[in-house]
Amino acid sequence: MDPELEAFLPLFPKSDLTDPVIARKNLAELAASIPVPDIAGMEVEDLAVPADPDVPVRIYRPQLAQGAIIWLHGGGWVMGDVDTEHPWAARLAESSGAVVISVGYRLAPENPFPAALDDVHAVLTWTAEHAAEFGVDPARIAVGGHSAGAGIAAAVALRARDEHGPRICFQLLNQPGLDDRQETWSARNFTDTPWLTRDKLASAWGHYLGSAPASPYAAPARAADLTGLPPAYVATAEFCPNRDEDITYALRLMQAGVSVELHQWPGTFHGSQAILSAEVSQRQNAELGAALRRALAG
Repeated sequence: MDPELEAFLPLFPKSDLTDPVIARKNLAELAASIPVPDIAGMEVEDLAVPADPDVPVRIYRPQLAQGAIIWLHGGGWVMGDVDTEHPWAARLAESSGAVVISVGYRLAPENPFPAALDDVHAVLTWTAEHAAEFGVDPARIAVGGHSAGAGIAAAVALRARDEHGPRICFQLLNQPGLDDRQETWSARNFTDTPWLTRDKLASAWGHYLGSAPASPYAAPARAADLTGLPPAYVATAEFCPNRDEDITYALRLMQAGVSVELHQWPGTFHGSQAILSAEVSQRQNAELGAALRRALAG
């Protein structure tokens, strides 16, 4: 493990998803301690996207932005909102120059699949219809997220393709949760890794799926056909249960004719980019912004 990251391990709180209310409180406290970049020259606005129910979003508008990303927070489908994602959404808008639409999708277990996917699809449709109001080219709308949010982003790309919905130009997938089966080498061997353990991951999938059978829109790794999907940037952490399912998904995208940039970050663990003092974390966060900037400029 990267020594700068390893030094923080004794400070990491033990966490699980047995009690979602407590888990959400702990995440909110952690997020409040993360510094936010200078966004004084950026317009930030909270809105409710019309849906059933309405979906809260926080929109970050850098000057002269030409593209946008529907951005989805992590948290195992159980934790997180636009407030806990504020440091990261603001950082992405600042580093990429893109409009970032951070989505407060409904959380499990109170709202299991497909509630979150429906919320995100509603925001995607709304964004495509209102792109001109943001000064955004409707051909330059991306989707992306961290962890569980990245999994939802991959799923909404599948749904938009299948339903001939709004065109998505790019997927920015950071350590996505893609496969509920947990049968890969990393899922079977990284059972007690920092932040994301096998038990915590199993709980997250259980909360998200509820009583519904897993489908490709819930677990995109189950999709048989990946042709026709948007180009993707996939980032993985070395000591992460999700690592191998993410690499496999990236390879399958390539084999389906999709252009992919795959970055496996050595010495890192799931979510370790939140340790901003580490040099590798600084590179990870900068690369997410740079990858989005490149994609939307193309």
